[in-house]
Amino acid sequence: MSLIICFFVLQLLTWSRVLLAHESRNNCSRSIMSIGAVLDLSSQMGKHQKIAMQIALQEFNRLSCSKLDLKIENSHGNSAHAVASAMDLTQSKQVLAIIGTITHSEANLASEFDDTIKNIPILSLISPVARSEKSSPLLPYFIQEGYDINLHMQCIAAIVGEFRWRKVTVIYELDNWFSSDPGILLDLSYSLRLVGSEIDNHVALPSLSSLLDPKSTIENELNRLKNKSNRVFLIAHSSLELANILFEKAKQMSLVGKGSVWVIPDGVAGLLDSVNSSSILNMQGVIGFKTHFMETSKAFRRFKFKFRRRFVLEFPEEENINPSFFALQSYKATRAVAQAARESQGKLTLEQLFKSNISRNGKFWQSQTFNIINVIGKSYRELALWSPELGFSKNLITQQLTEMNTNSASSGILSTVYWPGGIQFVPKGWTHSTEQRKLQIGVPAKGAFTEFVNVTYDKNRNKTSITGFSIDVFKEAVHNLSYDLDFAFVPFNGSYDEMVEQVYNKTLDAAVGDTSIMAYRYHLVDFSQPYVDSGIDMVVTEQSAKSKETWIFLKAFTKGMWLMMAALHIFVGFVIWLIERQVNEELKGFGSMLWFLVTVIFYAHREPIRSPLARTVLAPWLFVILIATSTFTASLTSMMTVSQLEPSVLDIKSLLKRNSPVGCNGNSFIVKYLTEVQKFKPENIRRINSINDYPSAFQNKDIEAAFFIAPHAKVFMAKYSCRGFIKAGNTFRLGGLGISQGFHFGY
Repeated sequence: MSLIICFFVLQLLTWSRVLLAHESRNNCSRSIMSIGAVLDLSSQMGKHQKIAMQIALQEFNRLSCSKLDLKIENSHGNSAHAVASAMDLTQSKQVLAIIGTITHSEANLASEFDDTIKNIPILSLISPVARSEKSSPLLPYFIQEGYDINLHMQCIAAIVGEFRWRKVTVIYELDNWFSSDPGILLDLSYSLRLVGSEIDNHVALPSLSSLLDPKSTIENELNRLKNKSNRVFLIAHSSLELANILFEKAKQMSLVGKGSVWVIPDGVAGLLDSVNSSSILNMQGVIGFKTHFMETSKAFRRFKFKFRRRFVLEFPEEENINPSFFALQSYKATRAVAQAARESQGKLTLEQLFKSNISRNGKFWQSQTFNIINVIGKSYRELALWSPELGFSKNLITQQLTEMNTNSASSGILSTVYWPGGIQFVPKGWTHSTEQRKLQIGVPAKGAFTEFVNVTYDKNRNKTSITGFSIDVFKEAVHNLSYDLDFAFVPFNGSYDEMVEQVYNKTLDAAVGDTSIMAYRYHLVDFSQPYVDSGIDMVVTEQSAKSKETWIFLKAFTKGMWLMMAALHIFVGFVIWLIERQVNEELKGFGSMLWFLVTVIFYAHREPIRSPLARTVLAPWLFVILIATSTFTASLTSMMTVSQLEPSVLDIKSLLKRNSPVGCNGNSFIVKYLTEVQKFKPENIRRINSINDYPSAFQNKDIEAAFFIAPHAKVFMAKYSCRGFIKAGNTFRLGGLGISQGFHFGY
């Protein structure tokens, strides 16, 4: 019974509020005012904006005495139509304000024909193309409330940097907004450079409304891209309609497949909830970003219900109907203008607009966080969030936790991406191009040390084989690149310096081999980081040192050791003589003491030691003599039995004094080094072109020393160390072995 009573009480209260509201509306005078809208109703975004504006004014009119009428003009995505629409709204419709996708240049052009436009608030819902337009003196009532395009460029660059793609292709639609500011691409290029990437190709597609045959135009541009190597495609700006055609053609041409990467902007990703299944099918594996906003609040769910119901009535041909951020933005902007119009009494001012939550700095309802999405299946999934302050994170809670450490790495957040073609690993974004020629990589064909580069020709198979340590290093470096590099080895029969000059002249793209990094070569080409440390070593024959040492036994101890032992021996003998001469008749004379010093070394002394004190002094010294004698015997035995070898030539100065002939690789820079730096006579330098020729040259006395770069010297010594060769002198340090490349070599 109590429940029934409560039900009737609630019904009574509800009806009383309805009657009071109806009575208040009847008592107030409903003045009719108009708000204008310039929208591209041929686009999905324009349709969303129209429905959202209508809902906003419907809600406002139901609760307000003032009645606002929405006058919508269709710009068809054309700048001339947008200008004409703005003029028509101010002249014929007498609107209080204009909301929509109208650019600053379009509004400025319209004001040239109609001065009244300068005094009418224009709320632009697209991104400002220049910061100065937010407070332009020519249009003081023009307010930019669109998103910050620079944030979008930063987000695109962050995605590229996360996967470390070095080169990208940028695709954009040249509509009346994007084409008016080249600085947008400069911002993107700068953001890409910060993450170690650069723009390889540009594709500027005309506005969809200006194309008579858009499919044919897009297909021609994609054919041009197909002949390029790069497969990382960034859509910097595009309408959803043009993007649908673009992906349809790209899918047909296999550009949305294995190895390809596609990144879509907010203008496309933010409308994916409203595209048909065929369009989603063409975008499988695409990643992108959309503005983040709360979709779980009660206010949004209520707005979503009204939006879907109204949208299906006006556009029944559409399959998926879900409000986008652009719809929500238009809804809130229209509500704000309506509230300001209610207080304006017929004329809107900037102060009234700013009081109604419209920002002075162009950041009305602007989110600085983006959802990173991945198209898969019949829809898409959200991978992570991105913001300029915190980078990538899994969710808002993670972002809040990482606020204490904004420098934390974001690597690994986007590790579960479904890529085009269904692959699970990050694509290299590079492929072999039908247009791009193979890189010509020179290798020394006449190298003296085939362990580094070995060029052989098989006559039976008519095939040249190129192997060696330097070749293996280069191939491994290419294998670790994030893109494919198509190249061909070209054997070069000249000297190393001539091969470097060929790289400088662009005959060769690079040179791989045991090429030393030298200062004078840096004036011609660039070098990679050295993969082997290098220098110049001198190798000579070895000889025994025993025949030259007459006093070899003296080397058993050092000079200091000999002097110290002699001094201590004389001192001990003198002390014993001082003690014994008073009690021992045989040690009274000075001559007896000297004889005692000699005989005690060999334990052959015959003079008895009678004093206990003298015995105490002599006993430790006899032990020292025993140890010294044993050490001397062992050391001398080792020196006499083990062969002591030394270089036959100690240093370069000895070679220069004797005018000795020396040998080196005839194709190497060492010839130039010996003549110009070490001042060897050219006639004393023997050019030897094979590692196997050096031993015979030493044996025939053709050379007294051979000069190698350090890696070559190690190979030679490992092969011929048992043949009586030894390194002599100091190593002259060089820059190491590296890969030479032209100044403009892009890889």
